Amino acid sequence: MPEQLAFTIEVFLNGLMAGVLYALVALGFVLIYKASGIFNFAQGVMALFAAMTLYGIMNGLVPFAHLINAVFGTELHHFGWTVPAFAAILLTIGVMVVLAWMVQRFIFRYLVGQEPIILFMATIGLAYFLEGVGDLMWGSDIKTLNVGLPQGINDTIDLTTYDWFGYGFFIDNLDIVASIVAVVLVAALVLFSQYTKQGRAMRAVADDHQAALSVGVSLNFIWILVWSLAGFVALVAGIMWGAKSGVQFSLSLIALKALPVLMLGGFTSIPGAIVGGLIIGVGEKLFEFLIGAPFLGGATENWFAYMLALLFLVFRPQGLFGEKIIERV
Repeated sequence: MPEQLAFTIEVFLNGLMAGVLYALVALGFVLIYKASGIFNFAQGVMALFAAMTLYGIMNGLVPFAHLINAVFGTELHHFGWTVPAFAAILLTIGVMVVLAWMVQRFIFRYLVGQEPIILFMATIGLAYFLEGVGDLMWGSDIKTLNVGLPQGINDTIDLTTYDWFGYGFFIDNLDIVASIVAVVLVAALVLFSQYTKQGRAMRAVADDHQAALSVGVSLNFIWILVWSLAGFVALVAGIMWGAKSGVQFSLSLIALKALPVLMLGGFTSIPGAIVGGLIIGVGEKLFEFLIGAPFLGGATENWFAYMLALLFLVFRPQGLFGEKIIERV
């Protein structure tokens, strides 16, 4: 019995860490949805694109090398230098800001006032476009992202020294770092939205576009700012997931796991994204450990989050922290 309890505690803690990583992706969805009402299906691909760009800059890869070599018959692959991780992260942030400007300038400025389904389809198109451009720029091979974060089984913390009921359990250092980063990021975003002029303008745009315009708030600036922040969040998520499992195109699929997180926490709540992520992470790990593996043959992590989200849609569709919208007709 003590051994079972120790394993349960270990599964619970690892579920919390996994939930933090889910929440990092969900944060990007919340930021864009709060300010523009657009459900950005491309957020997962933005995390992939940011991680690939960071890897390319760090290792001095030539963008579009495969395309250039195929067209001109050259053998270009590397510039011959490497960039320190911190400088590469700053450069990648610059790339994501430019991407935010391009998305607003060439896509969404022409879709103002359109139906939500049209905006949603535009983000689906953006997702596939970014995935294709990322493939052309940096190649489709799996990349190992190393920015100096602790990772791997050799870096785990052995808690047997605490003598928990005579048994020990392990927590990955990378998960601990991701948790700390997520807490700091959420706190910074909350402070930014509450106590800065730009943050208040973001909240004004989220409440009423026309009213925000009437008091001199620039919608174009706010939307570029929001997409830039979402790009930064995507970069953080891409670094954590890329360091954990490698930079590969399956990374873009984490957006699908962020959907149940949003349904639980609410599409308009930054703290809700974190709480929803923790509930999903802990819930799927404990359900797999206590019920899935012993009684259902395992693999319940693939569907548990969506079943839980379905229950929330039936009984509390706005989520735990979302605003209940009442339309008068």
